[in-house]
Amino acid sequence: MSGLWKKLTSKLGRSNQAPHGPTVIPRDEHCVSRRLISDSALKVIHRLNQADHEAYLVGGGVRDLLLGGEPKDFDVATDATPEEVRALFRNSRIIGRRFRIVHVRFGREVIEVTTFRGNHDAPQTNSKAKAKHSARNESGMLLRDNVYGSMDEDALRRDLSINALYYSSRDFAVYDFVGGLDDLNNRLVRIIGDPETRYREDPVRMLRVVRFAAKLDFDIEANTEAPLTKLAPLLEDIAAARMFDEVLKLFMNGCALQTYALMQRYGLFAPLFPATQRLLDTQSPATTELIHQGLANTDARIQEGKPVTPAFLYAILLWPVVKQLHQELLDDGVPPIPALHQAAERCLHKQQQRVAIPKRFSLPMRDIWELQLRFEKQSGKRAAQLVENRYFRAGYDFLLLREQAGEVEGQLSQWWQAFYEAQPDTRQGMQQHAQDDSDRERRPRPRRRRRRPRKDT
Repeated sequence: MSGLWKKLTSKLGRSNQAPHGPTVIPRDEHCVSRRLISDSALKVIHRLNQADHEAYLVGGGVRDLLLGGEPKDFDVATDATPEEVRALFRNSRIIGRRFRIVHVRFGREVIEVTTFRGNHDAPQTNSKAKAKHSARNESGMLLRDNVYGSMDEDALRRDLSINALYYSSRDFAVYDFVGGLDDLNNRLVRIIGDPETRYREDPVRMLRVVRFAAKLDFDIEANTEAPLTKLAPLLEDIAAARMFDEVLKLFMNGCALQTYALMQRYGLFAPLFPATQRLLDTQSPATTELIHQGLANTDARIQEGKPVTPAFLYAILLWPVVKQLHQELLDDGVPPIPALHQAAERCLHKQQQRVAIPKRFSLPMRDIWELQLRFEKQSGKRAAQLVENRYFRAGYDFLLLREQAGEVEGQLSQWWQAFYEAQPDTRQGMQQHAQDDSDRERRPRPRRRRRRPRKDT
């Protein structure tokens, strides 16, 4: 790869870069090939071109191909408006309000099509018309970002230089307006424009900076890095519904542990999970270890191609809070299971204000947490009923994480693993043995009568 990058970067000062235009890398000087691009993405680009629209592959797809990787998805940028794109593709729909885009669906594959964004500060004769497409709040955050412009304006409106590279299927060239090739060569994540201004426009860009730094193992450029800690509290103003998806992008990309470390370095975790962060700030080794083990487990499963559910991820991040609330309720005399239900309810109610967790995930989370208490009871019919629970495996995996973090003894998980794999008659024996042990623990020991010493006569 080093030879390729020397070849690419040697071209940056040549005549193919206009005074105010892009650096153009012709086909024989880059490694992006049409055979590596999704057929669906090429179909979208071709149809837009046929309709006399500009259309380019853009963003992560181009970046990953230049790095020798295999993109998971492909995005297209065009001068066609969302309505014009929708008219060309029956298999499409317009989504978003703040930032309108078009999803073109081919079976399970979705090609995301965006219209070239323009400069919000450009003067317009009709201020009312502009207000329909662009709006900011008092702190400078963009509430609507649907001002359309040219390709070069679009490049400047993108967040990171390495995500602002365009590939044309007409001339097979790569277009670089903002030095993205240099940053790829130098392994740098750099925000386009003034970092503080861009973060205030959309604080989520701070999360994207650390996510890509962790994912690509890149350094964060100095000016891009400088405002992160100061502006981290701006994330508190982001809609909770939007933050749910952002958290999944952060922690379900196979680099959760590295991402989490960067978030802690710049104070970006606290605005998303304030209650968990308060416990981490108390320097609780068990809390820290549980989150580390949980994120490492998530990374391992993703790298092995195993499924990971958001319910399990959020259960890990919020369990320390639930455990603390549960103990407080127990101290107040509330029975264990009702106390856990109340603790889960309080925790989720507060968390929903920062990150909205849909019920299809919050309900399994509650089951995973409740199983942790029920695992402590191995006697009677409870054990046999428990292994039939639909979330038994998830609950058991969670128990293993707690064991690795030092919360519970290893014998508990070993017993349940053996019980799960045992035949029915063996299970009965294990249950009876557990029942006998439980009875012995509950049975009061007979009090020994103290013998009075003999009196000497």
